[in-house]
Amino acid sequence: MSVQRGSIAAASFADAARVLAAALDGAPPATRPAIDYVAPGVAHGEMAGPSLVALADGAGPPAGPLWDAVRGMADGSTTAVALAEVAIAAVEARNDELVGVVAWDPAQVRADAAAADARRAAGGAGGLALLGIPVTVKDVIDVAGLPTRAGSAAYEDHPAVDAVGVARLRAAGAVIVGKVSTHEFALGVTSPQSRNPRDPSRIPGGSSGGSAVAVASGMSLASLGTDTRASIRVPAALSGVVGFKPTYGRVPTAGVVSLSWTMDHVAPMATTVADAALVLDVLAGTSTVAVAGAGVDGLRIGVATAGFSDAEPGVRAAVHAAVDVLVAAGAKADETDRPSLADLDLANAAGLYVSRCEAAAFHRSLGLDRSLYWEEVADQLALATELPAVDYLDAQRARGLLLADLAGLFEHVDLLAMPTSPVVAPPVDDFAQYLMLLARNAIPWSFLGFPAVSVPCGSVGGLPVGLQLVAPWGREDVLVAAGCALAGLV
Repeated sequence: MSVQRGSIAAASFADAARVLAAALDGAPPATRPAIDYVAPGVAHGEMAGPSLVALADGAGPPAGPLWDAVRGMADGSTTAVALAEVAIAAVEARNDELVGVVAWDPAQVRADAAAADARRAAGGAGGLALLGIPVTVKDVIDVAGLPTRAGSAAYEDHPAVDAVGVARLRAAGAVIVGKVSTHEFALGVTSPQSRNPRDPSRIPGGSSGGSAVAVASGMSLASLGTDTRASIRVPAALSGVVGFKPTYGRVPTAGVVSLSWTMDHVAPMATTVADAALVLDVLAGTSTVAVAGAGVDGLRIGVATAGFSDAEPGVRAAVHAAVDVLVAAGAKADETDRPSLADLDLANAAGLYVSRCEAAAFHRSLGLDRSLYWEEVADQLALATELPAVDYLDAQRARGLLLADLAGLFEHVDLLAMPTSPVVAPPVDDFAQYLMLLARNAIPWSFLGFPAVSVPCGSVGGLPVGLQLVAPWGREDVLVAAGCALAGLV
């Protein structure tokens, strides 16, 4: 199908140039580009903050369909084969309509599920957190035995080796159902070739749109995607699932078709925060699931007022109601004027320059036929190719300044809260006017590396709303505790 709707790339780059020039006016000339960066005071991805160890005492069991499946297989009430058949049936029932799975081998899925059951029966399940769990993978991430096309007619690879994230999922016993759709080369936030599971007349969001489709429609219990600007959290918000972007560098990106070397994150999507946390722990070697159900008593939440700018009334109400739930559970919430609208604009502008310049360099090395690219994707790369190197470096300078500035917020709060996206899923025929607004609140946290999660927190006219929570570098555990406190809020 044709997805070309008329590119707005030129206007986006012009706006970014204006914002970036204003932000750097008067900035210290010695400010270095933040090409290889960590937040101030961070060592090895760790950052001071509230201790949740004591809170974990007496925590309830993790909640979610993935955890239910783990428990069901442990007690014999279900099997990996049964879970695989549910996933296969969902693909067969809805994939033509939703365009989620783009490459798969159902016979191999069944064989892998049977092997997982046999391993469990032989007593080999110990330590395999995801044994028999059906998982899908975004089509910019290599899966051995399946093609990687990155959503493009111009690109096709047949990897013999799994990406690092996929290899870790397999090592934990996961069953790979198939590859799922992506905005071409992950260079967009809409995935217009796919459809929203809640309302097929609307987009699922992107670029990990297929991951959202798969989880929301039961094609898998979790999905592995990427988030460079907003690509896990926006589709999660628009499609009513959880998107969990970890701290920058937490999960290796080897085996991923790159969008932006200094911004790419590999991240999971699932139905609940506890489900996503289990997958993240497998990917990153962390233990965030230990605080699922721990509670939020005493946590300080900064409600970012700028994040509500231009928000639809229903989105605004749903997000404030979710914050009220956390307050009722013992958290403390106060409004904060940072990040400001200027901060959001700067992150969007500088992030556009950094991500698209790095993408342009990568695509130049690929040497593909650009006439086969989507119009808006080709336009972005063409414009980025024309940018002077000094503009890219200035964007990296702005990144370092903004990172140092916003990291200081977490001396006063443990979490930031705001809408993931100020609007619900736009109609397929009218999505272009929302392109910049959809990702505005999400981009700063991938650009600056902070961990962030989008949690379903209600709906407007039957369409999901997402609450975005942001934590300091290395503090995914705080996101898990807060996100699990919202379990059941739909």
